[in-house]
This record gives sequence, C-alpha cells and structure tokens, in this order.
Amino acid sequence: MAGEPASPAKDKNYNLVSVLRDSLHYIWQLETYIADAEQQGDTELAEWFRRIQENNRKAGEQGKRLLVQRLSAEET
Repeated sequence: MAGEPASPAKDKNYNLVSVLRDSLHYIWQLETYIADAEQQGDTELAEWFRRIQENNRKAGEQGKRLLVQRLSAEET
C-alpha cells in the first residue's frame, strides 16, 4: 500500500503468515459487527457479515494448511 514501509522480510512465508493472521483476526472482529447489526435489528447486514466471516474462516484454514505444507517442505 502507498505510504507503508516495505515488508521487513521479503519472504513469501512471512507474507503468508501476515495474511493468515489478518484473516483470523477479521473472523474475531466480525463478531462485534454481527452483534451490532443484530442489536439494531438489521438481520440482513448481520447475515452478510456472517458470510464474510465464513469466507475468512475458510481462507484461514486454507492458509494454515498451506503454511504447514511449506514449512514441512523447508525442513527436508
């Protein structure tokens, strides 16, 4: 992104870990957004947030598997 410093480690695994962390954090953050929408009676918005949350959950699981595969391959 513009204005951000370069990655401290130009490493594909570092980038994978960063995206994985962000995906998993976003799952947790969306809980607040879902609760806020439900508290205001907006079930449509709450459901939309749940779909995004599920997509992030799937991406997080895929990222974890990918990271394990890559780290295991580096050990050999």
